[in-house]
Amino acid sequence: MVTSVLDAKGLRCPLPVLRARKAMKPLAPGDILEVHATDPGAVQDFRAFCETTGDELVRVSEADGVYVFQIRKR
Repeated sequence: MVTSVLDAKGLRCPLPVLRARKAMKPLAPGDILEVHATDPGAVQDFRAFCETTGDELVRVSEADGVYVFQIRKR
């Protein structure tokens, strides 16, 4: 279940991750944030972000240059 969607398209590193961190704060444990980004570096950044925070990177996909990350709050 996606609880919130963050549009980070057009933003360069580290802005997608910083905005995601802020968007995760009000979410309850188990809620999912879906982030849409266009920066290819975001793939590595979100993996590192989840390793650091303990949140779960549920899914990563890419279509037409848009990366979609689903992150479950721990």
